[in-house]
Formats: sequence, C-alpha cells, structure tokens
Amino acid sequence: MQAMRFRGLTLVELLVVIAVIAMLAALLLPVFHSAREQARATVCQAHIRELAIEFHQYETEHEMLPYGIWTMRPPPPGGYVCDSRYDMPGWYWPNFIGAVRHQSRRDRKILECPSRRLRESGLSDDVLWGNYGVNRSLCRSAADIAPYRQGFPGPPLSTSEIRHPGSTLLLVDSGYALICWWDVTAEPPKRYSGSLPIGTAYIPGLAINADRELLPAQIDDAIGGRHANKTVNVGFADGHVDRMQASALGVEATGDGDETMYHNRAPLWEPR
Repeated sequence: MQAMRFRGLTLVELLVVIAVIAMLAALLLPVFHSAREQARATVCQAHIRELAIEFHQYETEHEMLPYGIWTMRPPPPGGYVCDSRYDMPGWYWPNFIGAVRHQSRRDRKILECPSRRLRESGLSDDVLWGNYGVNRSLCRSAADIAPYRQGFPGPPLSTSEIRHPGSTLLLVDSGYALICWWDVTAEPPKRYSGSLPIGTAYIPGLAINADRELLPAQIDDAIGGRHANKTVNVGFADGHVDRMQASALGVEATGDGDETMYHNRAPLWEPR
C-alpha cells in the first residue's frame, strides 16, 4: 500500500497562522491583565478586612482603637516597622495590633497591598509607604502637638464615640501609613512641613495628587491609581470593607481664610 504524504504549510499559510495567533494574543492579554488586577484588588480587600478585625480585637482589650503613632518609645516586640532613614522612630499602628511579630517579609504580607506601585530602593522595603493608611482622626497619636498635626493628638477614640461607624473611614489604600482629611483636600488648613513622611499620604488616583509635591517613586501610584478604574479599598469603623472611586474620598474647601469651610463627603473622615 502506498504511504500517504502530508504537504507542509506554505510560507503564506504559516504567516496567516502566526497572524491569527498574534490577534488572539492581543485580544486575550487585556483580559488576563484585568483578571490579574481584579484578583490583586480582592486580596487587598481581604488584607484590609483582616486588619480591621485586628483593630477591633485591640479595642476590645484596651477600650480604644490603637494609636496611629507613638514616637520616641523603645523598640516594640518584633522590632520597629519604621525605617529611621525615612520615618519618625516609634511604635506605629501595626505594632499595636500585633500585625508585625517578626521582621520577615512573609510575616508582613498582611500590611502590603498586592497592587503596590512604589518602586524605589529603600522605600520599597518600608511597609509604611505605598500600602495602607489609618485615619488619624480616629487612631490619634500620643503627644503629637506639631501645628500641622493639630487636632490629631491621642488618645485614640473607641468605636462607641463614632456617630456613624458604618460610614466613617478607618483604613484605606494610601501613600503613607498615617492619613487624614488634610491629605485629600486641595486646600488644607495648614501646609505640611518638616520631616519627610509628613504630607506624603494620599489616596491613589485622586485628581488633586497631580498638583502635589511627590517623590518620583510615588507618581505612578498617586496619579495613575493603584487598582482598576482608580478605585481604592476602604475599611470602615464598623469592620466592613468596600471598594470605591478615589474621587469619592476627596474633601472640598469653600471660602477664604478664616471663612474656609470643608465639606466632608462620604465616606466620613471625622467621627461626627
């Protein structure tokens, strides 16, 4: 019996096959990218939910939320989360809630947003930068009397003192670990000055970030946004977590000088 012979592909047919594969890849890559980013945003949301649980466990034991920062204290168990090159030395909220028990990367994963876009030697290893921020109107700071932080000294509040815990922000995707409503308005009551971290907090993707002084490593995250469609994950004082447009977290200022009024939209930044 005569053996069957198979004809190979011509050059034109091969080019057509390659073109079809390239077209399919071009169509599928955005889908894969979107699915990957969605998965990262979901993990980020889970991190914030778990942190919110640890905040409330701390409150149950101490009858108040943890301090945002308490400076000039001896090293906490597990060591400082801050980096003396960039941060004020002291205990930060991750130390109070026990989120950092060791200084291993694996142990600190809960403090890291999977979509983090901060890329700079040194800062990229500092979990206080480019991950999650706590609302300093709730988690206040001990002995914090600098004029540009007036209104945020401790002790922190308890959730029983918050009038609307279901709409008051506790944790959020942020440029720095301490954030307040001053950081989300184009006209804060007083401009920040002083040490490097002060004024580096922002909501990723908020429009006013384009007019702020930013470090080169922060620009993509602050202006381009961290999650798809410039959304952020927000943890509320009652423990629930939601994904919102960055624009929803801005605070608008009207009037001039002593007549300036600030419109605190939803979610609420202040416990009123």
